[in-house]
Amino acid sequence: MTAIQSAKILIIATNGFEQSELEFPRDQLRVKDATVHVATLDGNAIKGWEGSDWGRDASADLKIADATPEDYDALVIPGGQINPDLLRVEKDVLTLVKAFHDQGKVIAAVCHAPWVLIEAGIVAGREMTSFHSIKTDVKNAGGVWKDQEVVADQGIITSRNPSDLKAFVSKIVEEIEEGHHQRQAA
Repeated sequence: MTAIQSAKILIIATNGFEQSELEFPRDQLRVKDATVHVATLDGNAIKGWEGSDWGRDASADLKIADATPEDYDALVIPGGQINPDLLRVEKDVLTLVKAFHDQGKVIAAVCHAPWVLIEAGIVAGREMTSFHSIKTDVKNAGGVWKDQEVVADQGIITSRNPSDLKAFVSKIVEEIEEGHHQRQAA
């Protein structure tokens, strides 16, 4: 069991992340006194996507390749279309996601970010949600898709879109405070 005030949370993203889906969890978890780090592919700041154009930069704390699950209680993956599509083809990202999964750590993915979970092979048999346009992708990967603002299954948390972010962050806090999750193989 980990109190949110002593939790360490890793957000992984690259250029094209949905602005609110990185900023809202990062900022709300920090307000709750969690330590939140942002890791990017090259360890440099990244640019978000907001509405129909590029948004604001988000600073980075480290490179994804340098992150280790042992240092964190949870992993958060923002969506948007661009960010998870770029992340899901990166070996370091998939290795990291699988390691968080294998260690029973909380993994939270919103919007299109379940694409990364699909590519990591951790979706089969799990109840999940996502942005509606990738519902078939989740189902084809063996996930049980639900149209709900937040779905948690053995510490894997998913939400549909920016309007679900409040429930998404609340569920992240709840799952971190529950502790490690014993998982059946996907």
